Amino acid sequence: MAEETQFLVNPYNDPVIIQLNGKASFMNSAPLKGFFSRMIEQGKRNFVVDFDRCKGMDSTFLGILAGLGIELMKMEEPGSVVLTRLGERNLELVRNLGLHRIMTVDDGQLDTSSEGESEALELTEAQRGEVENARLVLQAHENLAEIDESNKTKFQDVISFLKNQMDEA
Repeated sequence: MAEETQFLVNPYNDPVIIQLNGKASFMNSAPLKGFFSRMIEQGKRNFVVDFDRCKGMDSTFLGILAGLGIELMKMEEPGSVVLTRLGERNLELVRNLGLHRIMTVDDGQLDTSSEGESEALELTEAQRGEVENARLVLQAHENLAEIDESNKTKFQDVISFLKNQMDEA
């Protein structure tokens, strides 16, 4: 049986704290993207993502983080994203895709304990169709291409495939 991924969030803190437990992937990125959007609508501008218990992540998840960073940078009052306790492999992924250029990478000393209780982010949102899934993955990879020129080459086939898939839908 596969281990369940869980995002523990404290939306009442400033910065908003997100702790990843398990693998962060395209399978569970949509609810997190929705959470970020709701927090920004509520005026939140600062986020800390704690990777201490993250067992891995894929490019779609990283593209969702990139999209958050891009959105926060473009705001009249820019916000921030801090990535902490990444571990060696996750740090390598973050640096290879250029997220360290638009976010702060903490050395792991940041205290992510917070006032109040964290709550589990519900990962079982309404069933998404093939087109919505393709749109999410496409947007995530376009975000990665936007933050680092070398990502355009890395993900050009994925982006082309998804654009074609959406054109056919």
